Amino acid sequence: MAYDEFLADRIRQKFKELDVLFEDKKMMGGICFLVNDKMCAGVVKEMLMARIDPAKTEEAFARKGCREMDFTHRPMKGFIFVDPEGIDRDQDLEYFISLALEYNPMAKSSKKK
Repeated sequence: MAYDEFLADRIRQKFKELDVLFEDKKMMGGICFLVNDKMCAGVVKEMLMARIDPAKTEEAFARKGCREMDFTHRPMKGFIFVDPEGIDRDQDLEYFISLALEYNPMAKSSKKK
């Protein structure tokens, strides 16, 4: 298993509960969830990846298990990883999903080739 499929299902369920239209794509060795054709959240191995407002990263880092996303061994501004202990409870997962959804309308879309 390249990524935690149970966590991916939990994210799908949260999006459905919040009535969010999304698309999922396998990429980066895991799965990404796109909202409005923009990367919003995903699963890499057993971690949640979320794209949040860079101004809110310090607030997010104060929560258990949250850290900079360093997928390429270099921090990526506006992206975070959350370890399993930080999203064990549904309320915690919902917090990070809400941050990602809040930022999504402001996030830049990737250029299409």
